[in-house]
Amino acid sequence: MAITTNAICNVFKEDILLGQNNFSTSSGDVFKLALYTSQASIGADTTSFTTSNEVGNTGQYTSGGSALSNNLVSVNGTTAFVDFDDLSFTGVTLTARGALIYNTSNSNSGVAVLDFGGDKTATAGTFTIQFPNANDTQAIIRIS
Repeated sequence: MAITTNAICNVFKEDILLGQNNFSTSSGDVFKLALYTSQASIGADTTSFTTSNEVGNTGQYTSGGSALSNNLVSVNGTTAFVDFDDLSFTGVTLTARGALIYNTSNSNSGVAVLDFGGDKTATAGTFTIQFPNANDTQAIIRIS
């Protein structure tokens, strides 16, 4: 299995019902984003962060990726959603097909898989993850 679609991890859905994810910006859990190659096997059934087919260390990118910031939770109508600041890795030479958002405060439990739709490359430059608009129809994580 390769990265073929964006997906909320099934374990995240279960963890929500068990109260194991805290998105509070002041005292909440630490959520990170790791980058993966096209050989990675991550999807909705991914349970936790793995180094298998993760992009190698380069420039500012190291194994496990980086912490996401400003995880602002909002509600519009009947949909709750969370937004993160865009994330950049500088001085990198890498090719990534997708990413995994995971909760380091909850045993590196998977949250969401991001499929870039194809390989994305940076050569001795900056690789930026630009999150969609923070609203009830576009935010990266939405619950309705």
